Amino acid sequence: MSDEDDQEEILDEFSRVSARITRLLPSIKYFKQLGERGSGIRPRGDVQDFHTLKQQCLASGTLFEDPEFPAADSSLMFSRRPDRYVEWRRPMEIADDPQFFVEGYSRFDVQQGELGDCWLLAAAANLTQDPKLFFRVVPEDQNFTDDYVGIFHFRFWQYGRWIDVVIDDRLPTYRGELLYMHSTEKNEFWSALLEKAYAKLHGSYEALKGGTTCEAMEDFTGGVTEMYDLKEAPPNLYSILLKGMERNSMMGCSLEPDPNVLEAETSEGLIRGHAYSITKVQMVDIVTPNTNGKIPLLRLRNPWGNDAEWNGPWSDQSPEWRYIPDHVKEQIGLNFDVDGEFWMSFKDFLTHFDRVELCNLSPDSLSDDQVSRGKKKWEMSVFEGEWTPGVTAGGCRNFLETFWHNPQYVISLEDPDEDDDEGKCTVIIALMQKNRRSRRNMGMDCLTIGFAVYHLSERDLMNKPQKMNFFKYNASVARSPAFINLREVSCRFKLPPGHYLIVPSTFDPNEEGEFLIRVFSEGRNHMEENDEDVGIGDVDDRVSNYDENDYGDSTNDVTPALPQPSYPDPQKSAMEKLFIDIAGDDMEVDWMELKQILDHSMKDDLSKLSANGVAQLGAPPGGGGSGAPGGNDGGLLALLCSALCKDNAVGQAFMGNNDPGGGEGVVTVAPSSSVMDYGGFSKDVCRSMVAMLDVDQSGKLGFEEFRTLLNDIAKWKAVFKLYDRDGSGRLGAFELRQALNSAGYHLNNRVLNALAHRYGSRDGKIAFDDFIMCAVKIKTMIDIFRERDVDGTNMATFSMEEWVEKTVYS
Repeated sequence: MSDEDDQEEILDEFSRVSARITRLLPSIKYFKQLGERGSGIRPRGDVQDFHTLKQQCLASGTLFEDPEFPAADSSLMFSRRPDRYVEWRRPMEIADDPQFFVEGYSRFDVQQGELGDCWLLAAAANLTQDPKLFFRVVPEDQNFTDDYVGIFHFRFWQYGRWIDVVIDDRLPTYRGELLYMHSTEKNEFWSALLEKAYAKLHGSYEALKGGTTCEAMEDFTGGVTEMYDLKEAPPNLYSILLKGMERNSMMGCSLEPDPNVLEAETSEGLIRGHAYSITKVQMVDIVTPNTNGKIPLLRLRNPWGNDAEWNGPWSDQSPEWRYIPDHVKEQIGLNFDVDGEFWMSFKDFLTHFDRVELCNLSPDSLSDDQVSRGKKKWEMSVFEGEWTPGVTAGGCRNFLETFWHNPQYVISLEDPDEDDDEGKCTVIIALMQKNRRSRRNMGMDCLTIGFAVYHLSERDLMNKPQKMNFFKYNASVARSPAFINLREVSCRFKLPPGHYLIVPSTFDPNEEGEFLIRVFSEGRNHMEENDEDVGIGDVDDRVSNYDENDYGDSTNDVTPALPQPSYPDPQKSAMEKLFIDIAGDDMEVDWMELKQILDHSMKDDLSKLSANGVAQLGAPPGGGGSGAPGGNDGGLLALLCSALCKDNAVGQAFMGNNDPGGGEGVVTVAPSSSVMDYGGFSKDVCRSMVAMLDVDQSGKLGFEEFRTLLNDIAKWKAVFKLYDRDGSGRLGAFELRQALNSAGYHLNNRVLNALAHRYGSRDGKIAFDDFIMCAVKIKTMIDIFRERDVDGTNMATFSMEEWVEKTVYS
């Protein structure tokens, strides 16, 4: 064999490997297992990998039994027990020659059982219309013949990620018949297994009772849905439906239920409270004796798949069809089978139906072949976020003071729609709350959610985020139709090119939840979160402005004094004496000694100090003893140092040896409101403060580190007192961001949410020592990062060992 032949063989092998990798990439990129870290779905047990579990069953010669979704009543219902005996059977126990598909798959394989999930069935029927979409949800690598071990898997889109859900094939039956979704072919099981996987995703079959076709269509495609009330339909609705067909949108519709009769049938053959699929939207050529033209028609399908069909104009065998040329009938696929599918005019559709739902597909849902055949793609932007009480759960615009704390997003629209005469852009904004249906068994219903849209000038773009005054003086240019307690609220808008601010929120403040916000547009768009960059900033003037020679509140009575870079000699000497007395022979203080100092010095309600000392921190200027420089309280450092003015200072200050009788040499000071109404700093706070400045990781601080720490604590206490307006010892809701900004730390919503979850109370408040802990953590982590970011690129590199060491000690 020649070198050329060798080279050609190598290239052929490389091409085969590359092709295989290309086929695998979609699953590598998109699919996560249920409960896998990063899947967005909290695990109920072990993460399950389909291929691993299948190999284990093949090796052991056993059929798979799913421990995470057992064949038990708990998988059927969460609110009550079934009203009859339900037997779980595998397909070979239900039918002879069970098959996954019988002669392929179609919308007629989806028949409703006893479960009220017609919304799911309508979406499943629509799913069969597109092979690429169908096989992304229903993987082809499964059947009842090759290596069958009773295990199957399906994939659903959940809040921005595709989740692979593993099930066994034990299905609920009654008297040998499938209880829920089934196929017209008794031995075909893909639809029943699909329903079971969807039930597992949400915790039980009962969790699927009641819903909208929108919800299921999104979970099958990852698209964005719209909902229209047909009694208030926009004048261009048929155009919207046609554009949806151009972009392969999935569509469904429904009638309002009869309050007295379940699934009542109208005289025209339609079922109330029932979800239908829209399987085609088309302007159809019509030729009548008087005129030629086009008529807007729709093809719909009842998921029951039986003779319950529309019987009005354009129904099966309707005389109107004689006006349609035969080649057009063939082109639109007209048939009159008793299959639940029928045509009707758009005019009758508006008259007899109440609601229509569209699922606009994400750009990755269309294949290259579909695009080459004229299908169009949406442009999409997507962000995840959360509403955290006291931080980012600001409520709607009715609550102006907190509204601006909600997450904010800027969307920039560049080009108007190609066919828009007014030069405007079509935009669909969709706000979805996460993980609510799967927690219905815990009483967790949907929050009431919505969004508002504001126009931004170039100058407005400089502000991140927009503060309260922006919303006070600017009206919204668009908003969600209403605040509503559905999984998702969405709306289509026409906006001129420009910059827009989107603010998603719950109706009331302090409601906790996670969300996904998506923007679809016909032209290009750019979206980013309108939030601060994490970093160091200037300390608030109200905290940092103080007189060099005055250690009290020289300019206001709000903040305590801050220590100076250069201390007056008497005070520095006193501090050194304090440090030496506490530190002992090793000339260092550990966390226990630091706690001893701080617990004493930070008590605002300390009622007695030595006669040569000063008044407590927070007392009015000039109210202290003669030992205070400047004749006022002297701040934290002065208070600390004043304890050294007696020979036995340390013992008196920390061992309770002050004269209890208020005798000679003792000054009694009236207590003020306390910022620390508890037994002192926790050991975790003290350990963290030591770690913050302990460069050599000895667990102790030298004098200069000790002095730097006191400087930081004085600043943080000053900030805390600035925002603790009621003197309760706790920061109120929504004040954490501003307080940390005043301390010189700029944080975004993700960091603030993490701090609130870690250190906040149930009512969203931050206690004093928790605020100190927040500040310590932020300062420590920023310092660790900046030490490595030597080039100022906002990037740092750590080995695993280094990172674990740094984070564990800090």
